[in-house]
Amino acid sequence: MNEKILIVDDDTNICELLRLYLSKEGFVPLIVNDGESAVQSVENNKPALVLLDIMLPKLDGWQVCRRIRQSSDTPIIMISAKGETFDKILGLELGADDYIVKPFEAKEVVARVKAVLRRSAAPISDQPKEVTYENLSVNITNYELKVRGEHVYAPPKELELLFHLASNPNRVFTRDQLLDEVWGFDYYGDSRTVDVHIKRLREKLDGVSDKWDLKTVWSVGYKFETK
Repeated sequence: MNEKILIVDDDTNICELLRLYLSKEGFVPLIVNDGESAVQSVENNKPALVLLDIMLPKLDGWQVCRRIRQSSDTPIIMISAKGETFDKILGLELGADDYIVKPFEAKEVVARVKAVLRRSAAPISDQPKEVTYENLSVNITNYELKVRGEHVYAPPKELELLFHLASNPNRVFTRDQLLDEVWGFDYYGDSRTVDVHIKRLREKLDGVSDKWDLKTVWSVGYKFETK
């Protein structure tokens, strides 16, 4: 396997526990104990995934996540004692791929690492590679979103969610269906993940066209509606 996993936590006991479990599964753990070192390690070592604590010296996990997302789509799993819904949603809004609350079972962390890596590596081969509508182009081959002909940054899962909905115009999807079909059947999160990504997409697409829209179907889910 030999994929590098960056562990970012100032608790040396947690770092050692995760190092042992990840090593047993064939990963190569890298450990840093503060936020500044985390950003530097991502740049220098190009890990396959980052396990990121929130309460860190120098830069906190929120700041680290923002910095990584400015230049990289490296998968991020946030690990924190902060278990409130607000904290989970904030982590996802900043671009994290998953969120684990302390205390945790090390085996679950390893399972989530594998799940996120599978999702990030899985190709989409049975659908068109690009969908276009008025003032909108979503290309899943090179992961590009164009709005009114201009490139707009979207994290991979946002783009995949929009691509999936736009590839099936006027079809209503439940949140669980979207988790299953976009995130993968082994996703460990909850349906609020979908809501967060839809919210961020709407911010990017607000007022772009009157020929299509991301619609909420109350008590059901979402659809890409064409008019």
